[in-house]
Amino acid sequence: MTDPTDLAIATSSTGTQATTVLVIGEALVDLFDSGPLAGGAPFNVARSLAVLGVPVVFVTRVGEGDAAAKVLLHSAGEFGLSTHGFQQDGSHPTGTVRVVQQGASHTFQIEEDVAWDYIELAQARAAIGAAQPVFVYFGTLAQRHLASRHAIRELVRSAQAIRYVDLNLRDGPDNQSLAEQSLALADWVKVNDEELFQLLEWFEGADPHSSSWGASTVVRGIAGLIHRFGLQRLIVTRGDQGYACFDASGHCEAEGQGAQQARVVDTVGAGDGFSAMLIASCVQGLDIHQALSLANAYASHICGHRGPLSADMHSYAHWRLPFASAITRTS
Repeated sequence: MTDPTDLAIATSSTGTQATTVLVIGEALVDLFDSGPLAGGAPFNVARSLAVLGVPVVFVTRVGEGDAAAKVLLHSAGEFGLSTHGFQQDGSHPTGTVRVVQQGASHTFQIEEDVAWDYIELAQARAAIGAAQPVFVYFGTLAQRHLASRHAIRELVRSAQAIRYVDLNLRDGPDNQSLAEQSLALADWVKVNDEELFQLLEWFEGADPHSSSWGASTVVRGIAGLIHRFGLQRLIVTRGDQGYACFDASGHCEAEGQGAQQARVVDTVGAGDGFSAMLIASCVQGLDIHQALSLANAYASHICGHRGPLSADMHSYAHWRLPFASAITRTS
């Protein structure tokens, strides 16, 4: 396991800096009223990492040659994301999700029994090859089916890396058990405030109707979660209210206000953008305060565009600049 005090900068046996991030999970097509867009939390994270210049291996599974798969492969190419880890499934279609807009917020209707439910472990290991990731990112949605659940957990267990889970809780009878088992595998956990209160209800016996941010019961509950699951970090995103990050002792080591977005189009993918920029910043050597601040700003930027990422490839040059300047200052 990578030393948590080293904020993801690891050194390989050859003496070179290890910066690869392994991302595992669903790639799918979000069906908006305005048309289809590539999506899926892990795919969003992987595309952001790639366009930010961070080496990434993305393991997923798509239908063989269907229209939705072509959308995903085209999008990966636009962002400079290798499709080496894309498995093709001749029996199941590429996943799709109907996105129902409700003002600036949204709900999802997720198609069942699709290609990303059947990620194969052997193919995944072959795609990863000799890469030595410093972070491995995974979520809960792609674990809904036994096949992908087994593959994801085996890959996470075998990774000598910081294990970063974004729970992305969805309605379902097995939500609590999936969350519990994923938390047990994780080093760093990212949740939004609604998901945090759900975890506190499940595992710390909190009353969801009386919980409010900053209350002593919530502070104790966060420390309880971290202790129960042996976490190194728990990161809570709070939308326009900002973020907070808690260390292994349950102490709030960093927090910040929400970044202002003059024109919110939708919030799809904002949390994914937060995770991607946080991981990218840590891999590039920024401290946790810098990394969280950049992640917060990047998530706000995403809210100004339709879907989980901006289609303007030129806009990402701005987000790569802090890495270069930070490394120059510390070299």
